[in-house]
Amino acid sequence: MQSMLMIDTLLVSPLGEVPLAAMGISTTILAFILAIQMALANGSQLVLSRAVGSGSQQALSTASWSGMIINCLVASLFWTLLTVFDQPLIQALTDSTPLQQEIADYLMISKYLVLYTGITQVMIALFNSLGKSRITLKGYLLELPINTLLTYLFINGFDLSDSLSYEGMGVQGAALGSIFAITARLIFFGITLYKKRYISFITLREVTSMGRNIRLHFLEIFPVAANVTILMLGATVYQLLYSQLDINAYVAITLVAPWIRSGTQFIAAWSQSSAITISQAIGSKKVDNLSKNVNTSIDVAIGISVLCALLFIGMSFVIADIYPDLDQSTYQALAVIAPLYIILPIVRGYNTVHGNVLRALGKTTAVFKINFTGQWIISIPLCAVIVFGFDNSVFWAFAVQPFEELIRAFPLRHLAKKSLNDFDLQKAEKLMYS
Repeated sequence: MQSMLMIDTLLVSPLGEVPLAAMGISTTILAFILAIQMALANGSQLVLSRAVGSGSQQALSTASWSGMIINCLVASLFWTLLTVFDQPLIQALTDSTPLQQEIADYLMISKYLVLYTGITQVMIALFNSLGKSRITLKGYLLELPINTLLTYLFINGFDLSDSLSYEGMGVQGAALGSIFAITARLIFFGITLYKKRYISFITLREVTSMGRNIRLHFLEIFPVAANVTILMLGATVYQLLYSQLDINAYVAITLVAPWIRSGTQFIAAWSQSSAITISQAIGSKKVDNLSKNVNTSIDVAIGISVLCALLFIGMSFVIADIYPDLDQSTYQALAVIAPLYIILPIVRGYNTVHGNVLRALGKTTAVFKINFTGQWIISIPLCAVIVFGFDNSVFWAFAVQPFEELIRAFPLRHLAKKSLNDFDLQKAEKLMYS
């Protein structure tokens, strides 16, 4: 999902510092919106998986259209905000007039990505819920080369002959290439849905029940999006607090942050897959082995987390080779926080799988409350106290992140055990509002 923005950034970099800075600021805005859209789609994925488990074509169609309507409405809201308030937002982010113009040029086109992803993310959720994730993969494999080629041509232009040449659009070309690429993915998904008849159109008789379904659907998936939003904002606040440390400590944390995100993606993917299978079981009313299936998912997630930690141990020995020619103080800071970033994926993976299991059981609001309390009520204020009051200790400042995961682990585990013990066919029926 983020690959288009990464490719755009790579191809824009030869244009110089101003276009690259414009790309960095613009993609930060877009990545935030895309993450919320993905969270909404992941919430819909649980509803769709229950419908798949029930075997009801009508329930699957109703849930799909409800998810599509919600995500498209949210996408339209973000598109409107980017259209109406783009100038105040850009001016708040930078004082440089040339940079402001470059950002405006890029967002003028790239804001339409928000509308396309609002549709395609729900389609992806539908394919994943059906167990047709290869279709999703094919869509991305179609999109990426188109995006790379067209973005390069639109940015730099080409000159094949006197009559066949194109000057290039600079940073706007990156946005246009992405639009063409995601359009190709949308068309591919649309054709696949039409041919396979996975969902059907809503009849006039069913329209009257759609309002209730959309409302209940939104009430279930909104906490998922809210949860992602607060966690993203929390990560931003952490970075702002870490920026108050000495420069070597801040650089050390900045260097390991992408590795942590990449490593925990594998755990998150497994956890979401587990949530799909659990939701399918709930939809099919096969809840007798639910606890066993959940425990298996947790065991595998912990196994993946331990493997990730082992890889981080290996990375800690060669990190000086990965990032050569750094200041010696930076290497010392990396060594100090190494035990922390090694243990972090284990506790984070444990929480991630429990959070997704609880969402599959209909406990999205409870998960949001636990995450909000652990991060915003306890951990972020604690990190601020450590940064500003305890001699800028990089170890204790960074230790707040695994500490946050630990304090969330106990209530998540307790709630998961209680929810599984109490879960029965009656509770499964309440989740089947489609």
